Amino acid sequence: MSKRVREWRSWSRVAQVDFYTRLTVCAVPFLFPLTNGAQLLNGSRPLGWLLLGISVVHCAHHVTLARRCLDHYLWKRPAPWWGLVVSAVLFLAFMCVFVAKVWAEGLSYITTSAMMLQAGGLIVFGSFSTLVRIPRYLAVCAAAAVLVSGSVILMGGQLLGALVVGAFMVFTGVWSLTVMRTSAWILSVLWELETARTAQARLAVAEERLRFSRDMHDVMGRNLAVIALKSELAVQLAQRGSPAALEQMAEVQRLAQDSQREVREVVRGYREADLRTELVGARGVLSAAGIECRIDDAAGRELPAPVQSALAWVVREATTNVLRHADAGRCAVRMRIVDDAAVLVMENDGVADRSPGAGTGSGSGLAGLRERLDALGGTITAERRGAKMFRVTAEVPLAGGEALRRDTAGDGSVPEGGGSSPGGAGEGVGDGGGVPPRVATGVGHGGAA
Repeated sequence: MSKRVREWRSWSRVAQVDFYTRLTVCAVPFLFPLTNGAQLLNGSRPLGWLLLGISVVHCAHHVTLARRCLDHYLWKRPAPWWGLVVSAVLFLAFMCVFVAKVWAEGLSYITTSAMMLQAGGLIVFGSFSTLVRIPRYLAVCAAAAVLVSGSVILMGGQLLGALVVGAFMVFTGVWSLTVMRTSAWILSVLWELETARTAQARLAVAEERLRFSRDMHDVMGRNLAVIALKSELAVQLAQRGSPAALEQMAEVQRLAQDSQREVREVVRGYREADLRTELVGARGVLSAAGIECRIDDAAGRELPAPVQSALAWVVREATTNVLRHADAGRCAVRMRIVDDAAVLVMENDGVADRSPGAGTGSGSGLAGLRERLDALGGTITAERRGAKMFRVTAEVPLAGGEALRRDTAGDGSVPEGGGSSPGGAGEGVGDGGGVPPRVATGVGHGGAA
């Protein structure tokens, strides 16, 4: 039992809603024979047992039929027409026994039998509503109501009784539509949103990689073409013994140095991030995903640029991890200055057990962040807190940020600890490339930030 509970918790919320909806749709018809079955056994017991038996068999058949009907509506699987035919036959058999019971016993227990009849109508009409368009479904329901009302009149019934039976059939058809078709429609909307959410994250990563590749092409394309031409010219001049070859090689050297400087500028601008912007972006993205986000920024003063950039990357990585790997309902971010150090704590309640070692925070995204913070003398930890909470804590000394800014301003180079690859610290699990401004890859594993 505990294993099944853990598996349930590891599912996404959309999968949990899908399972609950399917279970509800399958269980509702069983309520009628369970609550009214005992009264059917009064009077003519053989007919009562037969009605109860047909109803239970019909409900059991509905479990498989409902699953296939929902799969058809959601995933365009083949329509279970033969299953619907079997369900219609059982419904007609119940109606025949119901009429025989009314003839044998009069109007005794007709209300109870009608409730059982409504369960069969829910199964047949509800399943049929997921297989055809609504206008056709309503037309079939109207035709069925007219047919049944006409049958009552032909069997000697009164006009008022025929109208009541016809109204009952219309009500059953509309009610079945709201139960089955509406449930399928809600599930389709949820799964479409889940698919769009995943596609949006992947698209953001792809767009950022494209942007970076375009920037690199703009910076390096022209310079490399000129270097190639001047190198070829220098070779030809050298073969002729012309001293102008040295001038051409000096020009090649200058272009190479300029290219190196421009690449550094591109990489530095790509890797720098603003903490306040990332906090606002995290709140917006998480709120749009239905996750309650609370940000408590009590730093009280402006942080050095290197510290802001490093902590902004922590927020960016952890936010994306919550979106892509966690099943969180709440997320909190706290920013403090403690003993001349900036401390950022980000936690969420969406951790899930998926595999041995899940949630240990051993992903490559965390390793890249640790390299970035090491360059400033900072630390980062990721740990589970309780059953579902996961916390990422980053601490960066303010003095380390000031020193790094002075060193960087002095030589204009990218610090060693920050990584030389544009996607180094931003690499996530399975992405291996550039990181978008607000959608990066996950920190660690296990579905938590």
